[in-house]
Parts: sequence; C-alpha cells; structure tokens
Amino acid sequence: MARKKIIPYGHQSIDRRDVAAVTHVLKSDWLTQGPTGAAFEEALARYCEARYAVAFSSGTAALHGAFSVAGLTRGDEFITSPLTFAATSNAGLYVGAMPVFADIDERGNLDPASVALKINKKTKAIVVVDYAGYPVDLDEFRLLAKKHNLLLIEDACQALGATYHAQKIGSLSDLTVFSFHPVKSMTTGEGGAVVTNDRGYYERLKSFRTHGIVKSNFVSKTALDGDWYQEMQSLGFNYRMTDMQASLGISQLKKVDTFLSKRYTIAARYDRELSHLIDRLILPNLKRNSTRSAFHLYVIRVMGGPEKRLYVFNQMRKAGIGVQVHHIPVYWHPYYQRLGYAKGLCPRAEKFYGESISLPIFPTLSATDQKKVIDTLSQIL
Repeated sequence: MARKKIIPYGHQSIDRRDVAAVTHVLKSDWLTQGPTGAAFEEALARYCEARYAVAFSSGTAALHGAFSVAGLTRGDEFITSPLTFAATSNAGLYVGAMPVFADIDERGNLDPASVALKINKKTKAIVVVDYAGYPVDLDEFRLLAKKHNLLLIEDACQALGATYHAQKIGSLSDLTVFSFHPVKSMTTGEGGAVVTNDRGYYERLKSFRTHGIVKSNFVSKTALDGDWYQEMQSLGFNYRMTDMQASLGISQLKKVDTFLSKRYTIAARYDRELSHLIDRLILPNLKRNSTRSAFHLYVIRVMGGPEKRLYVFNQMRKAGIGVQVHHIPVYWHPYYQRLGYAKGLCPRAEKFYGESISLPIFPTLSATDQKKVIDTLSQIL
C-alpha cells in the first residue's frame, strides 16, 4: 500500500549546486578546521552587515557560546521569552544563570513593558527571541538595556534574513544567534552561528568552540616551544562546524533571499485566502514600518481555546497536513517545574500557546499543496 503523502510544516531546499559544493569539500584535504569554515563566516557576517561571525555545530551550541562569552554566571539572572524552544533558556542554565520569564505581545514576541517590570539587581541580560522570524522591537530593548546597563542577546535562530527598520538582523544586538537546522531560512544540516560587532566577543567565541584553546596571545610560551604550541586558557567545548557543513552554508547563503521571497509569497497567499475566516482565526499581524519577517513559521490562532485548537490540529493531521505547534511555554516543561517555575507566570504566552497552530511554509511548498492546506482548514472551521 502506498504511503500517504504528508505535507510537512517545514522542509529544506537542496539542489545540485548544494550537492556539488559539499562533494567538492569531501574530495579536498580539509573536512574540518579548513578554509571553508572561515569563508562561510566571512560571507555570513557580510550578509548580516556585521563585523564578525563565528560558526558553531548547532544553534544550541551557538547560544551556549553567546551566554558564556557574555559573562553570565551563577547567581545572575536573564530575562527572556517563554514562547521559544527550550534551548534559549537552557543555554543560560549551562553557565549557571537563571531565566526570568516575561510575557509576550500580540505577535508572540517579548513585551518590553513586561521585561521592564522584571529587572532587578541580579539581572545581567535581556535575551529576546524573534518569534517565527519576526524581529522584536529592538529600539525599545536597546533603550532598556542601555538604561539598566544590561547586555542584549538576540535569539534570531528563526530570523535569518529578517529586517528591522530596513537593517538586516545580526548587527543590532550585542550578540545575535542563528540556527541552520533544515527547517530554518537556510541549512547546513545542523549548525549555528553567533554574529557580533565586538572584537572581544569574537575572539572568545572562537576559543570557546575549540576547547578554550588559543594559538596566539600566549600566557606561558617559552623559547623551547615551537610552532606546535597552543594553550588552553579557558574551559571550552568542541562546538566546531565542519567544512562540509560550511560548504553547504556558503551555497545556501547565496540563495537565502530567494528562499525568503518564496516564503513571503506563500504567507501573502495565506493572508488573502484565509481572510474570510477572521471570525474563527487570528492571522499573524506582521505589518510594521520597514520591518520584515523571515517567515520561518506562519502561525494562526484558533478561536475557541485549547479544545478547539486540538480538534483542528488533529483534523489537519488526519488530512495529511503536518501542522505543528510552536512553542510549549518553556516553564511548563517538567524540568523547569522541578526548578520551581509554575504555570500562570505569563498569561498572554499561555493563551497564545493554547490557540496556535503553525501551517506549512517552506520555499518548495507547491501552489497545489498550499491550496490543500487552505481548503482543508476552511472545511474544518
């Protein structure tokens, strides 16, 4: 029996040029720690209109690196969104800092007013999340961070290619983190990066992803140490991206604006053809001057609460449409409950979660498959 076709909510877009790029590296002398990694970092920094980029083995590893070089440690707190993948706050826990969850706005992004109420003497950073690919109000958060002498870390894992006031996301926060998972704006299989304009962060990030080892600016080198010499000056990890991944990244980065253009077209069609359901659905409200989403996700909200959302979700899945939900509030997870967090912390985020469904959106989604998504949803509602 033929397997029923499932339309996924997200999918990578790989062509012959990508395969050729990876094959070229596979046939070369350098599979890792070679020149392709540096070339990818330079291309990414250029694309993001930033000075430096440091590639990592995953978005989670990149988040860990950002928290580490930012200097957060045991006893510190950082304020972040509950409406994100757990890696955002987990990365803070890795360095001993504790997350403080603030509530969201109607777009699913962190609300500056809610953040302001949470700042105290233990707060060391604001960690914003560009939910579904739509940039947070960076002007407000930069002012807030400056007023209270806080770092601004941006989890832009869903937002590569997005713009804020016509500027590319990547150069507007102290540290900006991207992910290259297959369902993101572009992919390296697994992978991530931290982008920054600060030379000090850049140097520490490079060391952190390679066991804390440096090959210059030595502390203990003597006249008897030759060219082999290197020093572990801090505690780090093996978080390097391979040259194979980086070669795919270079190839994908050349097409990322084309990918985004296709996402915009798909999102615009959803906007048009689901508008007749506005008495039953809340569509994404993503109109703001010169700010543009990367449309990693197209998130609708089903009126009628969690029961109605579950019904619609199950019916869509039965019809072969792989809808998803993003995200379970982080502090609802059992691990965080054991840390002392309780439901009810962020009512708007919890309501948003109880209504949300992510519809399929990716560059190779066909017009026919999108029509099926729209027609099926219309019939269910």
